[in-house]
Amino acid sequence: MDHPRWIWQHPTWHSFDWQAERLAPLLRECAQAQGRLLGMSGVVDQELSVQSELDALLQNILTSSAIEGEHLNVGSVRSSLARRLGLELPLESRTSPRSEGLAELTLDATQHFAQPLSPARLMRWHQWLFPTQEQHLMSLPIRVGELRGEAPMQVVSGRLDRPTVHFEAPPRAGLEQQLQSFLEWFESSRHLPGLDPLLRAGVAHFWFVTLHPFDDGNGRLARAITDLALAQAEHQAIRFYAMSSSILKDRAGYYRILENSQRGGTDISAWLEWFLQTLLSSLQQAMSRIDRVLDKTRFWQQHRQQALSAQQIKVLNRLFDGDQDSFAHGISASQYQALAKVSKATATRHLADLLAKGCIIRLPGGGRSTRYAANLPERLGAPGKTP
Repeated sequence: MDHPRWIWQHPTWHSFDWQAERLAPLLRECAQAQGRLLGMSGVVDQELSVQSELDALLQNILTSSAIEGEHLNVGSVRSSLARRLGLELPLESRTSPRSEGLAELTLDATQHFAQPLSPARLMRWHQWLFPTQEQHLMSLPIRVGELRGEAPMQVVSGRLDRPTVHFEAPPRAGLEQQLQSFLEWFESSRHLPGLDPLLRAGVAHFWFVTLHPFDDGNGRLARAITDLALAQAEHQAIRFYAMSSSILKDRAGYYRILENSQRGGTDISAWLEWFLQTLLSSLQQAMSRIDRVLDKTRFWQQHRQQALSAQQIKVLNRLFDGDQDSFAHGISASQYQALAKVSKATATRHLADLLAKGCIIRLPGGGRSTRYAANLPERLGAPGKTP
């Protein structure tokens, strides 16, 4: 074949190539970020460490499904994870076969990283991804825990009469052997001194998703295999970052770089560059989250003797626990009123009290635009803030 359309049409397609010099700076940045994150996680106490791990695992599950357009029940997934991590559950917490299966899959991939990824284990992952009890909810039946059927596997969009084919998977014939070759490489490559563990994770992701061995769930399983490879690289089960979250933020870029790389030759430098950039973003976000956890701990140690109302405590905790961007520019009186569910006068009085006690500071600006932020205690020798 003179001009292969797909990468797998090359005779030795999974003998991937990449430009080491091009990737070296990103690899260094990722390795340094990994080291800083592991160091930061070491100063978080056990209770907060488990909670941070729960948050990261939850985010990973939710966003990996969201990449495929599926939106899960957050409370159900959280309850399934919390039970397995030994955290106390609310009395009204409920789970589902779906959330139970996803929790089993995620924790198996990250906590049992020393175990080989065998065909049986991979099939079990696929069964957890699609619990039998929910098969009737699917528009098209799929083979659960089995390789895909004989029909061509394509990713298409556009009109039915003129579809755009974004990707076509390797033919069904010989799929068992191709999957076995991948699994053997995945196991043996753990001990290759010349292969960086982070590059191995990126290669594994690309190889598996290109192989596309199942009717459905290939993307989610590729990301679970990536989590397994990263846990193996770090030699620890505790997870503080969610790579799927960063992939979701650039979902279009994710599919675009996969499509472009699957149409090209065996040089996958562009894919690996995108993968490492996304991994670096995940690590940086995790460090920011741990910073907020440590800030919160130091804050309440400093203000543990303050007499505060339940509403004031709720709002202060929300400043630390909420989405990173929710109060990036502080909180206003009207936002305090809505969050604490108090009157306008009470909100103004509460804010004045918090300001007087040094719990918050007034940000630049005035009048109706006045905003407030938590008065963070000194961090790593930086000068503290004063009201």
